[in-house]
Amino acid sequence: MKSAFLPDRGVVKVAGEEARNFLNGLVTTDVDKLKPGLGRFGALLTPQGKIIVDFLITEAPAGHGGGFLIDCPKALADGLATKLKFYKLRAKVTVENLSDDLGVLAAWDGEPAAEPDLAFADPRNEDLGCRILIPEALKQKLSDLIGAELVDAAAYEAHRIALGVPRGGLDFMYNDAFPHETNMDRLSGVDFDKGCYVGQEVVSRMQHRGTARTRSVKILLDGPSPETGVTILAGDKAVGTMGSSAQGKGIALVRIDRVADALDAEQALTAGGLAVRLAEPEMVRIPAKQPIT
Repeated sequence: MKSAFLPDRGVVKVAGEEARNFLNGLVTTDVDKLKPGLGRFGALLTPQGKIIVDFLITEAPAGHGGGFLIDCPKALADGLATKLKFYKLRAKVTVENLSDDLGVLAAWDGEPAAEPDLAFADPRNEDLGCRILIPEALKQKLSDLIGAELVDAAAYEAHRIALGVPRGGLDFMYNDAFPHETNMDRLSGVDFDKGCYVGQEVVSRMQHRGTARTRSVKILLDGPSPETGVTILAGDKAVGTMGSSAQGKGIALVRIDRVADALDAEQALTAGGLAVRLAEPEMVRIPAKQPIT
C-alpha cells in the first residue's frame, strides 16, 4: 500500500446546528447522507451552473467536534470559506479554514491495516483508495499505522491521471466548466434526486436533455507529454485542450462530437505537434445522460 501527503489540498470546516441543512441547500452532493467515516464528492457552483470549487466532504465525529470537513484545493480554501460565509446570512453555522493545521493524506493500492479517525473512502473511484485528514507532521506516523509506504505526491498524481479523474486548475478551469464536462455526474459528484442547490436548474437541464458536448477523457501518449493547456487538433480543427499527464497517460477536455467525427474520418489527434490517442474511444459515443457502468 502507498500513501502520500497532498500539499495542494486544504480543509474547511462548517459546523453548527444548522450546518447540514445549510450545506445541502448549496452544494451538488446530498449532505443528508453523510456520517462519520463516509465521504462524498461534490461542488459549489455559480448560479449559472459552473464549478467554483469541487471537493470531498465528510462528517467529523463528536470526538473531533462534529461538523463537516471539506477537503478542497488549498489555494481555494480561503475563497470557499468566504463564499460560504456570504451565503450564511442568519444560519446558525460557523465556517473556518483549517488548512494551516489540517491537510490530506491519500492512501491507495491496498487495504489499510487500521482505521484512523477522519478517514474515508474516496467516493469518485474505489481505486483512488482513501483519504485521511491529518496535520502534515503526522504523515509518517499515520502511514506506518495503516501499513503504507509514504511516497511523493507525484506518485499519487500519476495514479489519479491513470484513472482519468480530473483535477481542477489542470484538467479544467474553475468558474469555466460545468459538472458534466468534468464527469462529476459519472464520479458520484452530483445527486440528481436531492433538493435545490445553487446552479441546480442548469445541471438538471443538461442531465435530462443530454446536452453535455464537452467531456474529460483519458488519453495515451507514445512519446513526450504536451504542455497543459495546449490545443488538441484533428487535422487543423480544434477538438479539445490538453490537461495533466504522467507516465504516458493523460487527461484532456474534448468536444466529444468533434472527436467522434475525427475517429470516423480516421484523423490523428495532435497536441503541440505531439501525437495523442484516446484510451477509451468508445467513451466519446456514450450519450451525455447515460452513466458509465
